[in-house]
Amino acid sequence: MGKDYRDPERPLPKTRILVANRGEIAVRIIRTIRELGFQSVAVYSDADRDALHVELADAAYRIGPPLPADSYLSIGSILDAARRAKATHVHPGYGFLSERAHFARAVEESGFTFIGPPAQAIEMMGDKSAARRAAERAGVPILPGTPEPVSIDDAHVEAERIGYPVLVKAAFGGGGKGMQVVRKPEDLEGALRRATREAQAYFGRPEVFLERYIERAHHVEAQVFADRHGTVFFLGERDCSVQRRHQKLVEETPSPVVDDDLRARIGEAATALAKAASYINAGTVEFVVDEDGTFSFLEMNTRLQVEHTVTEMVTGLDLVALQIEAALGERIDLSSVRARGHAIQCRINAEDPARNFLPGPGRITAYEEPGGPFVRVDSGVRAGREVPPDYDSMFAKLVVVAPDREGARRRMLRALGEFRVEGIPTTIPLHQWVLQTEEFRTGTHTTTWLERALRDVELPPAAAQPAAEPGQPVPAEIVVELDGRRVPVRIFDHRRDVAPKPPTRHTAHHGERVHSVVAAPMQGTILRVLVEKDQQVEAGDVVCILEAMKMENAIPAPREGVVSELPIEPGQVVQAGQTLVVIE
Repeated sequence: MGKDYRDPERPLPKTRILVANRGEIAVRIIRTIRELGFQSVAVYSDADRDALHVELADAAYRIGPPLPADSYLSIGSILDAARRAKATHVHPGYGFLSERAHFARAVEESGFTFIGPPAQAIEMMGDKSAARRAAERAGVPILPGTPEPVSIDDAHVEAERIGYPVLVKAAFGGGGKGMQVVRKPEDLEGALRRATREAQAYFGRPEVFLERYIERAHHVEAQVFADRHGTVFFLGERDCSVQRRHQKLVEETPSPVVDDDLRARIGEAATALAKAASYINAGTVEFVVDEDGTFSFLEMNTRLQVEHTVTEMVTGLDLVALQIEAALGERIDLSSVRARGHAIQCRINAEDPARNFLPGPGRITAYEEPGGPFVRVDSGVRAGREVPPDYDSMFAKLVVVAPDREGARRRMLRALGEFRVEGIPTTIPLHQWVLQTEEFRTGTHTTTWLERALRDVELPPAAAQPAAEPGQPVPAEIVVELDGRRVPVRIFDHRRDVAPKPPTRHTAHHGERVHSVVAAPMQGTILRVLVEKDQQVEAGDVVCILEAMKMENAIPAPREGVVSELPIEPGQVVQAGQTLVVIE
């Protein structure tokens, strides 16, 4: 568990904070809770029984099987764990239930304090159309778009009014899901249907709206913080323009495209919106910045961001500590805070960039974090632990700070070179390549740059992962809960000794096949089925979309033929090797 820095003379703290999350963010929150002298409570699914966040917490409670809907998204299970643990507060982290207004409301109605914004603010900003209207009332510039969700019948007229290209966006979504870029009128109807299906699958709501799409945009977001006494502070901007499929990969502060004047205007807009929403706690207002310096509101994320770390590195603040202090009702004064230096963060995911970012869950056989001055690693793993296939592929974040951007870039390259992870593929080679490109060095990259650039470059394949020596069992320490008390148990299991083999390039793109059988290359959830029984298909036609570790994987037909068997449906969980389609 590590050393306990709390004063041994003090009585047990009455504040007990349940962290309703997992992985690196749960570890990061638990560490701050310990530093503040409070007690932490972890929750875990069966897939996370021996996870690091469970080990570090003062207490831990099982909340269900691996499927998120039955564990980390189960409000009843989480509140039951909070009652059993006699928790006083609940911190949602990010992802999962962090931006669900009904979760925040249920926490408060159950007698706990929610460490985050009020449910009403989450509700307002979670409805993207309502958020646009609130931004407009607050005088925040917005992109031309539809004030309400649109139907297929109305979309053509609205798209002509807005002007192509347009972006179809899920009204109740985020994270790049339910988004489609449309450049021609004839593509609009298909994009609407795809976005609607995706929005329904991810967020349970099919509504979508339209807004103007900026081709060469920079993604710039403002960190705001508000206490319960009506004071709102702007803590600088972050640039998140290195993206793939609308998913952020590298973040930095300050933004290379924001000068002092633009920074002041972005800060004024962000604080105005936070005040209009009666916002409390940490929040992020996202903007798109055009090449001419024009900025427009995108959305507000009503939670701690993955990239909050870079703001912490240049300000010296602990944003999680501030969140807890605000939830306790303390008055926050950040008026004297000034940012110093430049910070960069790289998200370290269990994915293979050389194989179209194929997720690579499995057991980490070797793990060494980089060190040196001004280097930070937020991680949820150690050597011998698993990256399960059931959740997001990000298992660590590497963050550096230096006096200027070039110094931070060089420091990050040095740290990436020292970061050793074996047993699973990682995105480290991608980050090393990105940071050495001319576009990143000069800060001219945009949100669409990476996907275009990757078409013309071949990244090095993941290194062969060494297997453990057979016959030498590696003990695994798991946690057994007995009446709410954690009991560590060491298990020697030969089956855990060999790291899973990374998929070959053929497997990654085509899946395993015996004759005409298309099998799942990994465990995942069927997001969409794109063929029907007795349908004629051509070689390369996508038969279904398999989601694994929050990544969508298109599964193509291996050859021409007719679909004779189709034993899958949307929402179904499949195991590696399970038959998806049979083609005769």
